[in-house]
Amino acid sequence: MDKTDNKLIIRPKDDKYVTMTIRTEKKIQEEYNKLSARTNRSRNELISMALKYALDNMVVDDEE
Repeated sequence: MDKTDNKLIIRPKDDKYVTMTIRTEKKIQEEYNKLSARTNRSRNELISMALKYALDNMVVDDEE
């Protein structure tokens, strides 16, 4: 939002992010809770970082 010449300008919302629900082991959640407290980053931010890293570094082995 910008305020210019006493006008409130509202721009369309950026749909860059989506909500995604996952199921994981309780131990993984606990470790992310600890890491979140230690780094002062949200659990969501840490998981997003880990997912991005995994996508960038993953190798799919199609050979069986």
